[in-house]
Amino acid sequence: MNLLKKCLAICSLCLMALPAGAQSILVVGDSISAAFGLGIEEGWVNLLQERIDVENYPHEVINASVSGDTTAGGLARLPRLLERHQPELVIVELGGNDGLRALSPDNMQQNLSAMVEQSQEAGADVILLGMRIPPNYGLRYTQAFEQAFIEVSEEHGVPLLPFLLENVAEDPALMQSDRIHPTAQAQPILLDTAWPVIRAWLDEQ
Repeated sequence: MNLLKKCLAICSLCLMALPAGAQSILVVGDSISAAFGLGIEEGWVNLLQERIDVENYPHEVINASVSGDTTAGGLARLPRLLERHQPELVIVELGGNDGLRALSPDNMQQNLSAMVEQSQEAGADVILLGMRIPPNYGLRYTQAFEQAFIEVSEEHGVPLLPFLLENVAEDPALMQSDRIHPTAQAQPILLDTAWPVIRAWLDEQ
């Protein structure tokens, strides 16, 4: 019994020595990052983990993306995610569903700003992966939508990738039949688009 107690004590000390959630990257996104219509292993977030492993960065990617989520939904989920995973980096890929539902760009901006603030207060860096919406929503709305990401980035000094689907959205062969979600063939392209800003952060650690 004494030996068992000693072993448990040693294990407890080892666990205390390891910071919870150390070297973790938390992705909070919507269907684009949740690999909608695909196997989760095909999605760009899973491919990100594979590339991180191949390039020997000591980080674990945690995918907390939910199909259909809005910035309001992400904001509501974020506190628990931060507490549970204690990430070093939070990648926010939200806003597309706000746009598709024609929700207020001002509210979207407030939600994204609050997510950045909460992440930073928890000790995490933040990267924003922006979205754009089709021009049929009208010039005024589409401009306000894009500007919301820019203003959050500038206000909080966080990196912004303006459009994650930059090299995919205009190619029908890379989009599923709904013309909203990228195909499996598009996922490596999404990763290649996001990788420079993510790698820049990794190299600073």
